[in-house]
Amino acid sequence: MNRRELLLSGASLAASTALLGGPALAQQVNIAIATGGTGGVYYPLGGGMANLLTKYVPNVAATARVTGGSVDNLKLIGTKQSEVALVMVDAAIDALKGEDKFKGQPVPVRTLMVLYPNCMHVVSVEGKGIDKMSDLKGKRVSTGSPGSATEVMAFRVIEAAGLDKDKDMRRERLGVAESTNAIKDGKIDAYFWVGGLPTAAVTDLAASPGIKLKLVDHSEVVENMNKKYGGIYSAGAIPPKTYPGQDKPNTISIVQNILVANADMPEKVAYDIVKTFIDKRDELIAVHGEARNILLANQLPKNSPIPWHPGATKYFNERGVKM
Repeated sequence: MNRRELLLSGASLAASTALLGGPALAQQVNIAIATGGTGGVYYPLGGGMANLLTKYVPNVAATARVTGGSVDNLKLIGTKQSEVALVMVDAAIDALKGEDKFKGQPVPVRTLMVLYPNCMHVVSVEGKGIDKMSDLKGKRVSTGSPGSATEVMAFRVIEAAGLDKDKDMRRERLGVAESTNAIKDGKIDAYFWVGGLPTAAVTDLAASPGIKLKLVDHSEVVENMNKKYGGIYSAGAIPPKTYPGQDKPNTISIVQNILVANADMPEKVAYDIVKTFIDKRDELIAVHGEARNILLANQLPKNSPIPWHPGATKYFNERGVKM
């Protein structure tokens, strides 16, 4: 048999096998994970998630993408430019309802799993005269990058503190890494950042020579926030020594982070994603310590008011978590 006959014979056999329902090459599934800026927690954690999916789920190739944060991520889910996203609950509620930054464009978002609590940092340094929320009046303040949930929550904290975001401060819209550089350079006096503990960019600021970090207490605003936005926030604290030179707790506002997908994600894909991150949690912890909070005990409807994806529900039910 010559080479041409051999090729034709092979092609004929492959076609016959496929027609008879025999083994065939499975189609690769590409999963883009929308994360956040490089100075926060979403990006390294999302990168770790992408590596796990590619490593452990057959025929899946996953990548992490840098984004502006939760709002951008939810828009990417809505337009199906990303399959999975790390987001904050408050932004996800707005997306589901088509409110605020999603006005008229609701997103069919579904919860895959609860990740970890997001801590609002109000960051300044000694010498700026900022000891409490009211001291932000007249200051140069970054409220987070456009398209971020930091911006969403910062506006709510400012409002609950009795301040006007447009009239009471000169406002910049910078990500956490850019905010850190700006405060080092004397271009801003303070910035808002909501993220996990510790956040690399805040650590960088606190460790900078000649700089003394100041974190502004603001847990007293949580009650006012919940009166308007439905009980999704809680009061908490950033423990002492979380950041270099931080010698006392910083009382703060907290909201949950969740992993989400579009409602039309196939059930098996959602199931495999959730199973992988629970089963291989130790590998995620090695990427970032906040992954310690990815626990079966936290996968409860009360921790995410966003409807749960059927694939996630199936997995958690199998593990004894009743959804």
